[in-house]
Amino acid sequence: LQLVESGGGLVQPVGSLRLSCAAPGFTLDYYTIAWFRQAPGMGREGVSCISISGGTTNYADSVKGRFTISRDNAKNTVSLQMNSLKPEDTAIYYCAADRTFIQNRCVLYGMDYWGKGTLVNVSS
Repeated sequence: LQLVESGGGLVQPVGSLRLSCAAPGFTLDYYTIAWFRQAPGMGREGVSCISISGGTTNYADSVKGRFTISRDNAKNTVSLQMNSLKPEDTAIYYCAADRTFIQNRCVLYGMDYWGKGTLVNVSS
């Protein structure tokens, strides 16, 4: 399974970006999907995840109320809408997938597959 992220870039504080995760040639129907990020000089942080059904989502406290994860199984993509961005959101954002049979659960650990990341830079 190859994951490809897109949508990163430079944005001013309080601005918005929408990241997308796709898996060309594969279906994401059997995977929970998560977004992680790694800021310069910092460890990797789990940001958000979404279950196979889309009915369960989890968020890091640092992004609750600002970020929204969603999945479109018809388009085979998962998106992360990021609003009210702050300079501390600057990081490389990675999409990750966990193969599972559980429809309504997602966790921010134990991922099986990773994308190469997309850079989000929040700066004035």
